[in-house]
Amino acid sequence: METREISMPTKYDPQSIEKGRYQWWLDGKFFEAKNDLDKEPYTIVIPPPNVTGKLHLGHAWDTTLQDILTRMKRMQGYDVLWLPGMDHAGIATQAKVEEKLRSQGTTRYDLGREKFVEETWKWKEEYAGFIRKQWGKLGLGLDYSRERFTLDEGLSKAVQEVFVTLYKKGLIYRGEYIINWDPATKTALSDIEVIHKDVQGAFYHMRYPLADGSGHIEIATTRPETMLGDTAVAVHPEDDRYKHLIGKTVILPITGREIPIVGDDYVDMEFGSGAVKITPAHDPNDFEIGNRHNLARILVMNEDGSMNDLAGKYKGMDRFDCRKQIVKDLQEDGVLFKIEDHMHSVGHSERSGAVVEPYLSTQWFVKMKPLAEEAVKLQESEEKVNFVPDRFEKTYLHWMENIHDWCISRQLWWGHRIPAWYHKETGEVHVDHEPPADIENWEQDNDVLDTWFSSALWPFSTMGWPETESLDYQRYYPTNCLVTGYDIIFFWVSRMIFQGLEFTDKRPFKDVLIHGLVRDEQGRKMSKSLGNGVDPMDVIEKYGADSLRYFLSTGGAPGQDLRFSFEKVESVWNFANKIWNASRFALMNMDGMTYDEIDLSGKKSVADEWILTRLNETIENVTKLADKYEFGEVGRLLYNFIWDDFCDWYIEMSKLPLNGDDEEAKKTTRSILAYVLDQTMRLLHPFMPFITEEIWQNLPHNGESITTASWPVVEKSFHNEEAANDMKLLVEIIRAVRNIRSEVNTPMSKKIKLIIKAKDENILTKLQKNEGYITRFCNPDELVLALDVETPDKAMTAVVTGAELILPLEGLINIDEEIKRLEKEWDKWNKEVERVQNKLGNERFISKAPQKVVDEEKAKEKDYLEKRTTVENRIKELKGE
Repeated sequence: METREISMPTKYDPQSIEKGRYQWWLDGKFFEAKNDLDKEPYTIVIPPPNVTGKLHLGHAWDTTLQDILTRMKRMQGYDVLWLPGMDHAGIATQAKVEEKLRSQGTTRYDLGREKFVEETWKWKEEYAGFIRKQWGKLGLGLDYSRERFTLDEGLSKAVQEVFVTLYKKGLIYRGEYIINWDPATKTALSDIEVIHKDVQGAFYHMRYPLADGSGHIEIATTRPETMLGDTAVAVHPEDDRYKHLIGKTVILPITGREIPIVGDDYVDMEFGSGAVKITPAHDPNDFEIGNRHNLARILVMNEDGSMNDLAGKYKGMDRFDCRKQIVKDLQEDGVLFKIEDHMHSVGHSERSGAVVEPYLSTQWFVKMKPLAEEAVKLQESEEKVNFVPDRFEKTYLHWMENIHDWCISRQLWWGHRIPAWYHKETGEVHVDHEPPADIENWEQDNDVLDTWFSSALWPFSTMGWPETESLDYQRYYPTNCLVTGYDIIFFWVSRMIFQGLEFTDKRPFKDVLIHGLVRDEQGRKMSKSLGNGVDPMDVIEKYGADSLRYFLSTGGAPGQDLRFSFEKVESVWNFANKIWNASRFALMNMDGMTYDEIDLSGKKSVADEWILTRLNETIENVTKLADKYEFGEVGRLLYNFIWDDFCDWYIEMSKLPLNGDDEEAKKTTRSILAYVLDQTMRLLHPFMPFITEEIWQNLPHNGESITTASWPVVEKSFHNEEAANDMKLLVEIIRAVRNIRSEVNTPMSKKIKLIIKAKDENILTKLQKNEGYITRFCNPDELVLALDVETPDKAMTAVVTGAELILPLEGLINIDEEIKRLEKEWDKWNKEVERVQNKLGNERFISKAPQKVVDEEKAKEKDYLEKRTTVENRIKELKGE
């Protein structure tokens, strides 16, 4: 007979069992999608992390949820594709590389575009390596044979196809937008090229007169030179001070132009006077307000920071000289009535050091209305995207219904370069997949596309689109579930939906599972400035990946934030340790049993029938809840089943037959231990992949890896409601006896007399049938099971479902000694009562002590009185009074 070697160390050590296991899974290709046409496909694409750094707890949470889903679906017989990949993250990555170059005493301008991009690719390779290592530490079942990157050749092709198609449809256009402008080098800057410094400036308070002569409205600005481009004054529509002025006009000082007063929610009623000047060509927020109210955009500066023709008499002056002159003129006119010192953050060009000017510039945009309308319409159909929790659908729809055109050009070098060329002489624009034939006469647009433009195509571009005949695209798109945080519904989820609809005519995913943010124990956001961040790799180093994964995935409800706690991770480690020890016990008692020897057809005890019934219930509920993404509930069910039912009850009860002489009972018990442990490890596997694989490899099994073992299903023939109820009665009896022993300080090792009075013949028969368990777990020297019995005078009693327990005190304790002990205890509580009552009777204490302290003393008095009374009653009982 073939026997198996058990290779489980005595101590649960996550580091040693996790070491090497991931590589073993990869070598076995267990995570690769098989394109098995007999199976239904199930697909998740990973939200691609940025190649700017290392993964944080939010990534660990996000990817663990995806791993749970894909591992479970693989076991349920689906052909699973979990596609990995990373995002080039234009702005963030370029900033990191530029920082690195600065530390080496050089800049991207010294290198030039081509060399700089080469350097950035090197950075990408290095950080992609870090990320893959971290994915491995977490145990993520990714199909690396299909890994993608948002700047790889295939994705670049998809991006180009989308840009050209939208442009030809009239959905991409060039238009004006506020950018960061460096007047010294006459170039646009991305946000990352702007260094903010605190500068001593001023608030200039002015009065703009109402055109109807009925008064004036006060505004304040830090940049008075831009007032020449004002096209409105804005107030909050709910502001009682100004409501009545909305729709009226003011005369703009110096220029004499008449401009409207508009109502806009952007205005902060509490700040300053509650009224703000609006200069759409010189401020990004004013630009948005201008769009909402169709205001003109008047640019009053040249690219070099000097004032232009529209600045009137200030034309040709440097912007800061103009500021001084305008302030002087406004003071003389009585318009400017107060100058207040003001320290504020001012953007400076990292390249030239010049003060950055928010400046109206021509950029590329996506016309959002028609795309958003289709996405909104989709939510009214059966093919809608299901948000989990569904409240986030409102968030999504509100955004889509109020969407603005999307500015997609970025003044960067790292990213997808815009496929647009301008004729050097005529300025004609050429947008196509290929550059014009006479390329020497054309110049390509220097800008790159916003990072979200390429990641919006992620669900289908990663599958080979625009080659729609691509095998993966045909089979694995659309995807089944997207897992992401609520913070990027607008940036990413919404964009994937409208691009998916526009280019594939399908929703890109069936469900969107939304989780929150990981916060610290106090509920604060984790940040560098607070120094409260936690590196998931440090947690794994200490407690293992399984403990971190289980905590993250079961620690909260969908859509809610999660508070990280080392204490809770440690309690999961204790749970894993309990599983390890219980499994070792079971395996040591299986006596080298092989898979073929497992036989569940033999005569079963009540404990056997009960554990199989509980297993059925657990399988049914875990599967149902996991399909609804209720992983917190799944975790609770698994914990209760494994810790309470299996470890604390069944394993203890299995020791009876295992240590007995009945060979058939031994064989059945071993088979049930093997079967239940196998099925439990499968249920737990998606949450704790490492420990479950290790235990499963030691169990009698007929597969290669638990990753490809089949998901447990309910076996109706194992369901025995009667056995479950019988066991419930036994557990109640054992618990009640243990409680009484504890109450009267009688240890389990001391034998006692136990009388159980059954309420009817049926209950009595059950008790007699399971007498062995009662004897084993209650340790009586005399056990009486009867329908009618006389209760002794001095006895402890407890009522359980269908029976009454009687424990005569004579056998439990030495009554005289117990009375002496209780009298000493009464004395102790009596002294405490006297002490606290003296304190509360002291007028000086009551009048001088804080109310909190007085309340605490009153609570102590109540507690001590209750304890004294309880002890008093026990003494009377024992004395027979």
